[in-house]
Amino acid sequence: MQQSGSFWDILSNIIEMHVIHRIEHFRLVDAFDILLLAGVMFYAIKFIVERRAGRLALGLAFIIVASIITTFLDMKSMMLIFDNFTQVGLIALVIMFQPELRAILERLGKISIPNIKNISTDNKNTEYISNAISIITETACDFSMEKTGALIVIERDTKLGDHIKTGTIINAQLSNQLLKNIFYNKAPLHDGAVILRNFRIHSAGCFLPLSLQEGIDESLGTRHRAAIGITEVSDSIVVVVSEETGKISIVKNGTINQNYNYKSLKKELTKLLLPQDTSKLTRRGKNKKHNEVVKEENS
Repeated sequence: MQQSGSFWDILSNIIEMHVIHRIEHFRLVDAFDILLLAGVMFYAIKFIVERRAGRLALGLAFIIVASIITTFLDMKSMMLIFDNFTQVGLIALVIMFQPELRAILERLGKISIPNIKNISTDNKNTEYISNAISIITETACDFSMEKTGALIVIERDTKLGDHIKTGTIINAQLSNQLLKNIFYNKAPLHDGAVILRNFRIHSAGCFLPLSLQEGIDESLGTRHRAAIGITEVSDSIVVVVSEETGKISIVKNGTINQNYNYKSLKKELTKLLLPQDTSKLTRRGKNKKHNEVVKEENS
């Protein structure tokens, strides 16, 4: 009975020290801390599972469990191996997970403050952007009808300087004729990507990083994988036209949506490249101008 009493005393002391005491001193910031940690863990696990690093993570988990078991059983030879492994484990982890760590940092770099983004976009000439969207839409539909392969990257906040260097600098005004000349199947730059900066053709014949995602539709070729790859490491918007099927696709944030026509493509690009309030103001301005013309004709 004394042993039983001492056991319950120890248990009650542990509960009081580690549970009741902590609950009494629990703060609102602690709840926020727990939620933040849970969110970070959730997205970290989701990010790893969606990539090849998922298998590496399972192997790492196996090593950790094996290390705990060998320590508990006092297996000295195995403990010596695991102790030496942990000394270089951090460096090994950085090397093994280097692509995933880089992708995480690049994705964090894509986060922008909405208010600043809206201010910078509002200062642009919305009519100029709308005109560029019309040119891209019209050209993509022409390519679709002719089954001409095309890869048009629209740079946004994340600069694509490293990828621009792989191509030929053009720095010309965006036009339907120039895009057709670039992607003409016998032109020297037709195999690469065109990168638009400030809605001008900045560079052509650019090489883009291929996506390493698993589960990408096997019918998608190198052009589509390159489009997915560049949007995984930047906030760019990519318009792709398939050379085999003539299908028009939009790629953003590592995801691809297909089967656009003129109307749906222009609508989606307007939604992505112009803020909703700005696009509404543009439409209202056009409607107002149209109404004024009608009034003048009636008068």
